[in-house]
Amino acid sequence: MKYLLGKKLGMTTLYDEGKGALNVTLLSCEINEVTIVRNKERDGYQAVQMEVPVKKNFFRKEFRIQEKEAISVEVGAKMDVSIFEVGDEVSVSGITKAKGFQGVVKRHGFKGSPKTHGRKHDWRAPGSIGASFPEHVFKGKRMGGRMGGTRSTMKGLDVVFIDSTKGLLAVRGAVPGKIGSIVEIVSK
Repeated sequence: MKYLLGKKLGMTTLYDEGKGALNVTLLSCEINEVTIVRNKERDGYQAVQMEVPVKKNFFRKEFRIQEKEAISVEVGAKMDVSIFEVGDEVSVSGITKAKGFQGVVKRHGFKGSPKTHGRKHDWRAPGSIGASFPEHVFKGKRMGGRMGGTRSTMKGLDVVFIDSTKGLLAVRGAVPGKIGSIVEIVSK
């Protein structure tokens, strides 16, 4: 299992002779340091905690490891993008862009009302939200509310480019989060 913390730089297009134009997300991965190694006997589970410098602080993340896999790193070990290879399939996790309070059209894809036949100000309204008997709104009803700002994982992204000297990693596809946000890169 390969794992690393990185920073999202943005999206670009790389050109491949066989595949043509590839839309990729560039990730900047500084050297990660192993700070804690947890084992089954002492802690009850297996994990490795990684640390990466972010501005004036550090960002730490614990990566769980399956019981059947052996932990091959020690405290103080340093990791960079060279652990990955072109063609590896990775999963990238992060916090999605927060969009604030949104209505039902943007948040849930409602169609909205027709803009003619006596309608004036309710084109984007949700319509009826409850029945007449229980006289309350059921839990889970799709309504306006806060959108984004949650943890998301994109699975099955291919590594298409690695630059070990600059610490760059390019994965094919979109990665959750805004530019500059910390993401977790995991490969089996």
